Amino acid sequence: MDLQRPAPDAAPRQRWRQRLYRVIWESDTPAGRLFDQVVLAVILASVAVVLLDSVHAGNERLRRLFTMLEWIFTALFTLEYLARLVSVQRPLRYALSFFGVVDLLAVLPTYLALFLPEMYVLIDVRILRLLRIFRIFRLTAYVDEYQVMGQALWASRRKILVFLAAVVMIDLVMGTVMYVVEGPEHGFTDIPTSVYWAITTMTTVGFGDIAPKTDLGRFISSVMMLVGWGTLAVPTGIVTAEMTMRRHARAPILPRTCAGCGATGYGPEANFCQQCGRALPPAS
Repeated sequence: MDLQRPAPDAAPRQRWRQRLYRVIWESDTPAGRLFDQVVLAVILASVAVVLLDSVHAGNERLRRLFTMLEWIFTALFTLEYLARLVSVQRPLRYALSFFGVVDLLAVLPTYLALFLPEMYVLIDVRILRLLRIFRIFRLTAYVDEYQVMGQALWASRRKILVFLAAVVMIDLVMGTVMYVVEGPEHGFTDIPTSVYWAITTMTTVGFGDIAPKTDLGRFISSVMMLVGWGTLAVPTGIVTAEMTMRRHARAPILPRTCAGCGATGYGPEANFCQQCGRALPPAS
């Protein structure tokens, strides 16, 4: 499923809206590719302004420059958001979609800072401006690899959930065991704290705020580290296998023909012709 492009029946009936639809949503046209490239450049520039504004917060001259640039970016994103609403047959469906919400979050904080200046007394208005970093998520709409990865993650969700459930059960059991072995005198004051230790140990993070003191506890910790090191590759392997399968599905292998006798229909598993025994050409 394409996260960026609406359904085929989303094109409006008015001619000028259809032209706008082709420019905004159909990236396989020259105008559509140019539109996507411009939007990408504006997104990257706006994110760079947010980052630089946080670095040079004390420079008043640069802050005025960044504020002016921010309003320019906000105006551009507002026009784009309105154009996307106008260019589709069902504007509410786009507005409630993932990228519709992200597009709204890209422009909303700047306007909120205008109408809620009294919030500066309670919290810094710059907190609202930090929400503009959501613009970087819009980059996923223009990169096909993000969509492939997202589809692979969604297809692997049950396997990953089963794996996470197994990890949680191991952490609960090992945390309880460590609570019994080490006890409150060594920092394992309760079972939730011991489970927290088990999670940080299995994920190989190891903050070091809680550490076993007994020989048995250290042995259990060593086992947990080895188990955690091995389990890190499990979700990666699940998603990678799903992505590989989807790539092969998107690029079907054509049947091969024997160059000697002309027999055809051989799949990728065949190496030699069944009629004449000649080696088949590589699969493509």
